[in-house]
Amino acid sequence: MRHNKNFNHLGRQAGHRKAMLSNMASSLILHKRIETTVAKAKAVRQFVEPLVTRSKEDTTHSRRVVFSYLKQKEAVTELFRTIAPKIAERPGGYTRILKTGFRLGDGADMCIIEFVDFNEAYTLGVTPAPASEAKPKTRRSRKKATDAVEDATVVEKKKAAPKAPKAAAAKASAAKGAKKTNVGKKM
Repeated sequence: MRHNKNFNHLGRQAGHRKAMLSNMASSLILHKRIETTVAKAKAVRQFVEPLVTRSKEDTTHSRRVVFSYLKQKEAVTELFRTIAPKIAERPGGYTRILKTGFRLGDGADMCIIEFVDFNEAYTLGVTPAPASEAKPKTRRSRKKATDAVEDATVVEKKKAAPKAPKAAAAKASAAKGAKKTNVGKKM
């Protein structure tokens, strides 16, 4: 039973867990996106969101409190200089967890945790093309045929030297004489 079990211990003792969460939070702050397991991502989200809220008020006290959790000067500086101004008007929910599938080695459920305001695809207003205007999937060139004709330049035709008949005959005989075998193929 899980009576009154408030958080996931992640299979680690307290010191190891705190160090791991501190390192993961620092990596998230510095790189804006990390890939990890879903359980660790949920734990990091609970760890980092109060720190981001604290970073909205740039005082010496709040910097010292955040540093006591993160233990990296670069991460604290990045949090207060670049992340805090961008999320100043957001009331909460600074991170997003996107599930990516399962890890090959052990089948762990993997995900990406990222800051909401730092994903360019979502924040710049780039929207995918509607399905009605989607281009057909083809292996051919993306250019239209008329563009290809306009881009082409006229080159003077030169007569190519005729191929040596012996080389052509050797290729043909090699192709006819080659025998198909099943060596190296899976049955």
